[in-house]
Amino acid sequence: MDCPCGSHKSYAECCGMAHKDISAATTAEQLMRSRYSAFVLGNGNYLMDSHHSSTRPKKEKKAIEAWAKSVSWIKLEVLDREKGEINDQNGTVTFNAYFFENGKVDVIHEKSEFVKEKGLWMYLGLAK
Repeated sequence: MDCPCGSHKSYAECCGMAHKDISAATTAEQLMRSRYSAFVLGNGNYLMDSHHSSTRPKKEKKAIEAWAKSVSWIKLEVLDREKGEINDQNGTVTFNAYFFENGKVDVIHEKSEFVKEKGLWMYLGLAK
């Protein structure tokens, strides 16, 4: 199976590695791509595990999973990234995530902020 994140790698060689062990996401972009793939697969546990503890929406897990499974994911476009490399402590990734819902194509356009927590990349939220 091709990885949903659009890397042109197999899922097992790409986001599947991060889904098994979050430390496999060694950059902010890799974590963002693995989170997109988790949305495509409806993997709510990974979405929670990869969300920074200070902003993690634990009470919304079931609603997030249900929504993620209710739409048809089309593709991910990474538009920009700032910092977020292996030796950085923070970074941002700007992307478009396209999906089909209620008979029309829609897009999530977001500039996401990522920080390391206990040495692991985590999604913090929308960048300011």
